[in-house]
Amino acid sequence: MTTIVIKIGGGEGIELAPILDEFAALVRSGVRAVLVHGGSHETNVISERLGCPPTFIKSPSGHESRRTDRQTLEIFEMVYCGKVNKSIVEHLQSAGVNAVGLSGIDGGIWAGSRKGAIRAVDEEGRTTIIRDDLSGRVESVDASLLELLLDSGRVPVLTPPALATEPDGTRVAINVDADRAAAATAAALGADELLLLSNVPGVLADPSDPASLITNASDLDAVRKAAGGRMKNKVLAAEEALVGGVGRVVIGSANGDQAISAARNGAGTVFEGVSA
Repeated sequence: MTTIVIKIGGGEGIELAPILDEFAALVRSGVRAVLVHGGSHETNVISERLGCPPTFIKSPSGHESRRTDRQTLEIFEMVYCGKVNKSIVEHLQSAGVNAVGLSGIDGGIWAGSRKGAIRAVDEEGRTTIIRDDLSGRVESVDASLLELLLDSGRVPVLTPPALATEPDGTRVAINVDADRAAAATAAALGADELLLLSNVPGVLADPSDPASLITNASDLDAVRKAAGGRMKNKVLAAEEALVGGVGRVVIGSANGDQAISAARNGAGTVFEGVSA
């Protein structure tokens, strides 16, 4: 039986209803599927309303991430784990799919480590060190819990945060990149496919020109060079999934008619048979 992990981004401009309906049809057809989602745009909107506007940091290598202090993490959890996750579960339940909404900290599904120090480049190009950020990366996935749900006919709907253990043994929630968490999940499940779908059609050679889509990622150096901003994380996630044994990864659009089918048929940037 085919196993597929689909990550739907949380950026602005994504219409969730059509892709969730298609996801539900995929599950009803007999495919074992796990849905991972983000919620970045909605978190930005709610943060502004609460008087805590979001801030982002850029690493020296160009990777962008949300600055996550304790207050930001609480807003993040409220939006990702509450508003977005439960609205997706409600929609899938209405479409006949027995979805179970979980964050990575539930049951310790996603475990990782918090970054003890983050190098960040400010607008003047100066490098600073941030030591109190509640962010990190997923290092292990409890596939047994996910398999238990899948075997019982439930469909996991997963979202950050993940769980980290501090040096003193304290366990804390951490903000993690959902694309890379989806890649780790796909690898842990031995998934046949991983789809990373967002508000862009894939990796663009020229970010301002949608027609410059790189459809085949066989030249990884060219793909890495073309990827900027948040796309860097998606390309890194694709590489990590391949190394983890996932057969095929597609970075594609979450919008349009039958977005999942389109991505599975090669619409986007396809990583397959690539030595990461």
